[in-house]
Amino acid sequence: MLSPQIILIAIISYFVVLTAISYFTGKEDNNEVFFNAKRSSNWAVVAFGMVGASLSGVTFISVPGWVGDSQFTYFQVVIGYLIGYLIIANILLPLYYKLGLTSIYEYLLSRFGKNSHYVGSISFLISRILGASFRLFLVAIVLQEFVFNDLGIPFEITVIISILLIWLYTRRGGIKTIVWTDTIQTTLMILAVILSIYYINDNLGWTFNDFLSSSEFNEYSKIFVTDSFMDRSYFLKSIIGGAFITICMTGLDQDMMQKNLTCKNINEAKKNMIVFSFILTAVTFLFIVLGALLFIYANQNGVSIPLLDNSPRTDLLFPEIALRSGLGEFLGIVFILGLIAAAYSSADSALTSLTTSFCVDILKIDSSKESSIKTRKIIHVLMSILLIIVVIIYRYVLDKNVIDSLLTVAQYTYGPLLGLFAFGIFTKYKINDKKVFIVVIINIIIVIIIGNLPKEILGGYSIGYELLPFNGLLNFVGLYLIRK
Repeated sequence: MLSPQIILIAIISYFVVLTAISYFTGKEDNNEVFFNAKRSSNWAVVAFGMVGASLSGVTFISVPGWVGDSQFTYFQVVIGYLIGYLIIANILLPLYYKLGLTSIYEYLLSRFGKNSHYVGSISFLISRILGASFRLFLVAIVLQEFVFNDLGIPFEITVIISILLIWLYTRRGGIKTIVWTDTIQTTLMILAVILSIYYINDNLGWTFNDFLSSSEFNEYSKIFVTDSFMDRSYFLKSIIGGAFITICMTGLDQDMMQKNLTCKNINEAKKNMIVFSFILTAVTFLFIVLGALLFIYANQNGVSIPLLDNSPRTDLLFPEIALRSGLGEFLGIVFILGLIAAAYSSADSALTSLTTSFCVDILKIDSSKESSIKTRKIIHVLMSILLIIVVIIYRYVLDKNVIDSLLTVAQYTYGPLLGLFAFGIFTKYKINDKKVFIVVIINIIIVIIIGNLPKEILGGYSIGYELLPFNGLLNFVGLYLIRK
């Protein structure tokens, strides 16, 4: 078993590297660099780094752990993601570049008015705080269970240390630092999954081809659910839902778009998005394949699903095998570095984008003023504290697979953004901006009620990820009713 001391040394070494990158990229301590890196990023670097930011620690652990219950059906959602990325590249990115936006929610201000602007930015802030906290929670749990418990450090301190480290290396360079740290983090994450597949297969006495052709692999490899439209994971529902999840969680999300907006021009931004989407699809499939291998290894070697608060958590199967099943220290170190890289490549950009959106959309600071730098730094600290609080709360309330929880929450929080942007892009109507909050609040209540209806009331129909486009449609209709 890999000792906590060795894991701790690996983590410290990793953060030394990130801090060094932060030093060189954060020499210009101003808002233009922090918010958009002076629009000077190389598109290929951005594309590769975005893979890590999109996958995060949730994909690194939770997607492989989900294979035991869902087989490969999550890949239906991933196919939808790919469709969504192509829509973003050809519809949303040209709009953002045409308007020269720093925060994408500034579009709503020019299109509808200040209340719509606030609705958009608040929806993002809530969505990203909850989403980033989901991702950080999972990684903090792993570090706690496999490192800090043995050192006598409580969970709350683990969370504080984790977010403090992110704050330290993002506080000056912001998005410029993140473009480069994400590249290193993506590399480590991809190496971790490839080496994990290799070492586990080697331990089982298999080549990769032996693994793919085995009867055990065949038990997990079902991708498409075509039996009944009533099923929550029916392929058409999953693909459509996946496309809208991507449009919202990437195309209408300041976190992901802020990296795209650092590219030199729209052509480079589109190349970035398209190349990134295909790399992401391939890497996600590797994680799903790894999930099947983990369950096969666990079954053959008597590895039990780890318990958390006396409940089995498949999210913890990957770390259990990598760190405690005797596969060697090298794989354990690779896993830890891959996990930390996956987690922090999404969390650091989330912290930066939350700071950017709050400063630009809520406070509407004048970036040219010297005093605005101090304001941005204060908001950066406050956002860090808020993430700490929410992650700690999750420790006591979250009771299911994290990737499913993350996508479920997204269906509720991104609906107003989807409705507002769709209405703005696809119609020429103005709206009564003063009534936007009323429309959104009513629709949220309706969607929460519908999303929690038992399937027996719906004739056996189980609601899946199609709830997100329905939420957007409901908001679209509400905006139509208050049109001018």
